[in-house]
Amino acid sequence: MLQKTIGIVLHTLKYNDNSIIVDMYTALQGRNSFIVSIPRSRKAAVKSVLFQPLAIIEFEADYKSKGGLSKIKDAKTYQPFISLPYDPFKSSIALFLAEFLYRALREETENRPLFSYLLHSITWLDECKTGYANFHLVFLMRLSRFLGLYPNLDDYLPGDYFDLQNGSFVSIPPQSHASYLTAEESARVSMLMRMNYDTMHLFAMNRIQRARFLSIIIDYYRLHVNDFPVLKSLEVLKELFD
Repeated sequence: MLQKTIGIVLHTLKYNDNSIIVDMYTALQGRNSFIVSIPRSRKAAVKSVLFQPLAIIEFEADYKSKGGLSKIKDAKTYQPFISLPYDPFKSSIALFLAEFLYRALREETENRPLFSYLLHSITWLDECKTGYANFHLVFLMRLSRFLGLYPNLDDYLPGDYFDLQNGSFVSIPPQSHASYLTAEESARVSMLMRMNYDTMHLFAMNRIQRARFLSIIIDYYRLHVNDFPVLKSLEVLKELFD
């Protein structure tokens, strides 16, 4: 059945000389994999350059009713980027977030609020000119809301510890596991979890603090998302911001 929808590119894999497999998060059916024919002709309707990390694509696909890879018949850019593919800092953030989403988003069902969040966030990063060094931190923290993983921040009191495993603040360190933060780091988590795209530039962090907070977020996801692997693009991101 042919259907038109919009998708955000998460991952591509070469299938053969003339085809690639593309994983996207779509407005219509959530996470899906597609096979795309990429003819060598310059006049080809579908070109591989369309499928860059976090590219926003409008396409028509022949959806399979009983599993298997759906085939993309036609595709074009839904929203042209201004800076994302051309700025080395932004493109590194995009590469990292695409890999993160590829590992974290697994449901093949429609989730319009999540898709809208992704679309808004990518557009915001593309259009932003300055003050986006903390973007990936805010993006991942707020993404947890849509995955049902957002921690309970209401009960924080100075001196509390943040229990990563249970996603809450506690007055004494957990005795059953070691996945918790010091009181000092927990206080910073409470503050930083309240950042948004418009205010994040007000939270000054050096590269060491930013890298540490990113590690905390990834550890948190790893505790709550099954089989969450080591991300290959993480080191690229750290090196660039160093």
